[in-house]
Amino acid sequence: MKTERPIVHSKSIAEIRAVFGLDKPTHPLITILDTRKLAYGAETVGKRFSSDLYLIALKDSSCGIDYGRNAYDFDDGVLIFTAPHQVITVRKPQQLNQVTGWMLYFHPDLIRNTALGSKIHTYNFFNYEVHEALHLSGAEQNTLNQIVRLIQTEINERIDNHSQQVLVSNIELLLNYSKRFYERQFNTRAATHRDVIARVELLLKEYFAEGQLIEKGQPTLQYLADHCRLSPGYLSDLLTKETGRSAKDHINDFLIDKAKHLLLGSTDSISGIAYTLGFNYPHYFGRLFKQKTGKTPQEYRRLN
Repeated sequence: MKTERPIVHSKSIAEIRAVFGLDKPTHPLITILDTRKLAYGAETVGKRFSSDLYLIALKDSSCGIDYGRNAYDFDDGVLIFTAPHQVITVRKPQQLNQVTGWMLYFHPDLIRNTALGSKIHTYNFFNYEVHEALHLSGAEQNTLNQIVRLIQTEINERIDNHSQQVLVSNIELLLNYSKRFYERQFNTRAATHRDVIARVELLLKEYFAEGQLIEKGQPTLQYLADHCRLSPGYLSDLLTKETGRSAKDHINDFLIDKAKHLLLGSTDSISGIAYTLGFNYPHYFGRLFKQKTGKTPQEYRRLN
């Protein structure tokens, strides 16, 4: 039985730089690594790494790492994001000047007690899977590279009372441009995404037909994402972008539609219908039904 190798965990910017064999950082909470200057041999292959840091990285060729269950293996202009404690595995050696790009690491303390710190969880792409990475055009790469150069200049300057604000503002600008570029990617992949939406609807129908609502309770976003081979964050953003409705809305709308059929097509009690639809407590069902239809289940049955 194959045993996974222990995870090498870095708690600080200094420690992550040491992992790459680099000197001490100029700034204790943020650093930018030039991937052309990074090299590691066969002894590193299979090693797993994690950190307490956020990572934004731009690579223009295969960079030889796995993230989660998937491998980064793209051509030009791929932007990747990882949040603290996510695991990266090295899967092949890397020579100097083999990969062109940059890796921006920053510690959560840099953005703590800032507006960005309170909303960074809304940038869902930090939790996307590798095959959901952002593919950039040349112009988009240039835009992000300009911001990274500004950040690098600020890191190189003496730290003063304005440093944190300037750095955080530029990181937020980088993230907002990334969000814009993801919107463009969603638009260019609209046909593929329509297939995903159809898949979600089919999964919900099968879940009901197989009696899983009674056996397992209501389907979750994680369940739908797993069966669509997407991360929950990416699927949620995809559904919202394409339909204007969140994944939870899709699930609830499906349940309400089935509830209407059961209310009018059977003599089952309200509580019985609630249990059939995976509600542990009938009053939760009644509350959702009225929220979606403007009527209680009893009123809907009586009026129709």
